[in-house]
Amino acid sequence: MSTTHTAARQVKARRTSVALKLVMAVTGVIFLLFVLAHMYGNLKALSGQQAFDDYAHHLRVLGEPMLPESGFLWVMRLGLIVSLVLHVWSATVLTRRKRAARSQKYVMKRSVSSSLSSRTMMWGGVALLLFIVFHILQFTTLTIEVGGSFDSPYDRLVAAFETWWLVAIYVVAMVALGMHLRHGIFSAAQTLGWSNRTRQPKIKAAALAVAVLVVVGFLVPPLAIAFGLV
Repeated sequence: MSTTHTAARQVKARRTSVALKLVMAVTGVIFLLFVLAHMYGNLKALSGQQAFDDYAHHLRVLGEPMLPESGFLWVMRLGLIVSLVLHVWSATVLTRRKRAARSQKYVMKRSVSSSLSSRTMMWGGVALLLFIVFHILQFTTLTIEVGGSFDSPYDRLVAAFETWWLVAIYVVAMVALGMHLRHGIFSAAQTLGWSNRTRQPKIKAAALAVAVLVVVGFLVPPLAIAFGLV
């Protein structure tokens, strides 16, 4: 194989990797916006059954009469599914390329200078994917019933988080989400060209702040329910 051909393949591979990183960054931003909106909705439970059930109802009729009932939700779900497939596919391809590029093992582990969030990014993503499937089966399709069957979204939420093992699963999943967000936000900022030496400390701080906000925001309702405060 000629040197020119090899160089051309390397350039093409680099361009493809950049494109895949852009896909991950853009879909990551979409997920972040959804997570923040979802967190806001969950916090409605602290205001009581009427507030939470009204919020759930408004989501179902949002966009009417242009859209049928629950039309907006299904458009959003389809968009999130497409984003999820692209995100996972890009991450898988990039991970395989990174491993293939290693011609020899490192003498010293690179994890010494990396954060826990970055070292657990892949496995944390797998754990989150499994949790998302479980979460959809429980609260969207109602395939999994924990605590009983209820017509009221608020009653369903309260009954579920009165179950200790479900709260434990939720806590672990939210910690994994926080770690994933911390590293993901920083990586997305670098990919999108928002980061440089001057901005890096601020972006890292912002990523940590958002991650903590999301973890706390999502854990307040289930823990409040578990401890009988709601």
